[in-house]
Amino acid sequence: MTMRIIHLYRDSFAGLNINSWLLALVQLVNRAGTMVVPFMSMYMTQHIGVSITKAGVVMTCFGLGSIVGAYFGGKLTDRIGFYNLMLFALVAGGFSYIFISFFENYYLICLATFIASVINESFRPASMAAISAYSNPDTLTRSGSLVRLSVNLGWAFGAAIGGWIASHNYQLLFYVDGITNILAGVLIYYKLPRLDVNPKKEGTAKNKTIQQSAFKDRFYLYFILLTCLFGLCFFQIFTTLPIYLKTELALSESQIGWVLGINGLFIAAFEMVAVYSLENVRRLRLIAMGTFITGLSFVLFNLVSMEGFHLGILSSAIISVGEILAMPFMLVFFMKRSNPSNIGQYASLYTMAYSVAHICGSFSGSAIADHYGFESLWWIVGFMSTFIALAFLYLDKIESRYPVSIPLNESRLA
Repeated sequence: MTMRIIHLYRDSFAGLNINSWLLALVQLVNRAGTMVVPFMSMYMTQHIGVSITKAGVVMTCFGLGSIVGAYFGGKLTDRIGFYNLMLFALVAGGFSYIFISFFENYYLICLATFIASVINESFRPASMAAISAYSNPDTLTRSGSLVRLSVNLGWAFGAAIGGWIASHNYQLLFYVDGITNILAGVLIYYKLPRLDVNPKKEGTAKNKTIQQSAFKDRFYLYFILLTCLFGLCFFQIFTTLPIYLKTELALSESQIGWVLGINGLFIAAFEMVAVYSLENVRRLRLIAMGTFITGLSFVLFNLVSMEGFHLGILSSAIISVGEILAMPFMLVFFMKRSNPSNIGQYASLYTMAYSVAHICGSFSGSAIADHYGFESLWWIVGFMSTFIALAFLYLDKIESRYPVSIPLNESRLA
């Protein structure tokens, strides 16, 4: 039995391109310093001294910046290539996080958060294009999961250490986050080979004539709408959940860091094996199941009575299961519908979906919790997640009506 488990883990990681491992290392360094976003709401309420609603507005500014950054990040990815954009976004984004720590004025913080978000979120479409370019076509799903594994390992470390730092000095969070961004940029420059495609020169004439714009792919737009609604529910983990754990369950900043960090550790331990084992299952069905489980993790706070820290850990474990079933397959879904000439567009829409979710989720979630209480918020998240899961199942039923316009690996870089 033990040997079977060992072989399963070995097979899950076998055959991955060395460049995929290097990209994962870049993401690990970058995400190990991810401390500003999960603790921004607490920074605003505990250090700056604003209301939960005003803290939600700051996160809304982050979401607005994410939309702008994702849109132009996709455009620039297709125009100048993912490599240059990743390098710029990491270095400039690192300095932008450090600058936020100098402001005490609420409105200046809102503006600085917006600017930092525009720069940092432009990295996401580029990094998604990089996953596609650096991986082999037959290992694309696992390459995406490998990068997600490194992201979540970094997230687990960052959240845990961030909780300890926040309990001593909130402003230090911005310095650590910024410095790790810059270090990730240095790693790209010295270790990651430049494999950019010029979409205007690459591919055959046939590819150019049948290339489809992501903005005209109706089925993909349906998928993006549901992804956005899913993100609205999921991102409560970054906005309202830390406040709930602090104010309602009376957890310390360090305990909150561990609750959030368990999510990353859980995913790092099990996602690659799960993706390898479920690779042949229909993606939209797995996404539907993951969406429902995600909602259940929040409803749990209304249904279970137990010690606060243990309840937080249990909820974090359940949302991890939902994330494993949903997000890796969402990522690969959009890659399978794109090609090297338009992957920036597809990645841009995918990133924008989560950015819009940040805006709506941050503001509406904070406002509902502020005026009607967290219990109402968790019920709403649960009902929404159930509806979204059913909608994903419907998409699975009609997917054959909306075929992909071009084969995935016709111009894929190895």
